[in-house]
Amino acid sequence: MKAKKAIIIGGGIGGLASAIALHRAGWQVKVLEQAPKLGEVGAGISLWPNSLRALDMLGVGKQVREIGGVESAAGFRHKNGSWLFRSNIGELEKAYGQTILIHRAKLIGILAEALPKKALVLGAKVTAIEAHDATVTVKHARGTDSADLLVAADGIHSPTRTMFWPEAKPPHYAGYTTWRFIAPKLDIEPETSESWGNAERVGIFPFSNGQIYSYFGASVLPGGKNKNELAELKRRFSSWHEPIPTLLDSITPDVILRNDIYTVPPLKTYIKGNVVLVGDAAHAMTPDFGEGGGTALEDAVELGRILVAASDLPSGLQEYDAIRRPRTQTIAKQSASFGKIAQWSWPPAVAVRNTLTRLLPHSLFIRALKPMLSWGMEAKK
Repeated sequence: MKAKKAIIIGGGIGGLASAIALHRAGWQVKVLEQAPKLGEVGAGISLWPNSLRALDMLGVGKQVREIGGVESAAGFRHKNGSWLFRSNIGELEKAYGQTILIHRAKLIGILAEALPKKALVLGAKVTAIEAHDATVTVKHARGTDSADLLVAADGIHSPTRTMFWPEAKPPHYAGYTTWRFIAPKLDIEPETSESWGNAERVGIFPFSNGQIYSYFGASVLPGGKNKNELAELKRRFSSWHEPIPTLLDSITPDVILRNDIYTVPPLKTYIKGNVVLVGDAAHAMTPDFGEGGGTALEDAVELGRILVAASDLPSGLQEYDAIRRPRTQTIAKQSASFGKIAQWSWPPAVAVRNTLTRLLPHSLFIRALKPMLSWGMEAKK
């Protein structure tokens, strides 16, 4: 298809990756980001093998590997510290490839650097969108732009989705809240793990530089806040196994990010005319599979791949929708189901969950991940 111009709303992982993919496919691109600067404090991201393949296809996989750290053995633990399941990272890597842990801000920085000069416009809050048969016009705080395609990567509460998908259901609360932070370097060497209690859990992910990314989850009503979130975390989790108490003692309240977890109910289509949804705007999912960022990267790669080969824009977008919607909605559904199980609170159900996790054959675990992690493997051969 003849190269055209695309406007991308949102300078997160999905928006930046989409701009890179379309630029590599010959499109002129402009990314509109409402924030005055890029970055996210206090958050890490695990990049599963499918995510890394997508980054390789975008031409930035090498830089991510150089900055990120390869994840070691991982698994699930009881809140008392006993292991319920430990994965064999060697077998996982042999089957699908590496998994990398990186700070989100660093990943976003790498993606932003891969854009053509002046393609990223910061402080560009969108104020109006007008879509016509062949063009779309976007008014924003920095001016007005028109293009052939509008890529909406503006997150779970996407104003673009609200405008063009008025029939869509609003984001749905998943039933739990997370607190996230990055702890300083400590004199400990924890293994990557997620520990389970009753309607509570804790994830621990060591960075290669010695810092530790951690998240805490609890089934609470949405919208609540505490005057001191650190005190709340200590109240809930100080009796859990080490290094959880040590992590909490190492931080101050100002480094904690608290977020209620919401999902986007399944949409009947990701496209409306010359407007297309990617990432969280299309299929925001729970973080239980760690695939929110990965599927956004896949969206970007597939969008660029399909449009460069399509005979026209409408048929290309239809193909994108046909390919991406079933996969992302399946992963979102499975992730939500896993999250509900991990957040179980009824003691008999928790006991059954923990017992079954202890009995899980590692070979079955590896096979179960194939539909999710094998994306892009054929393309890499």
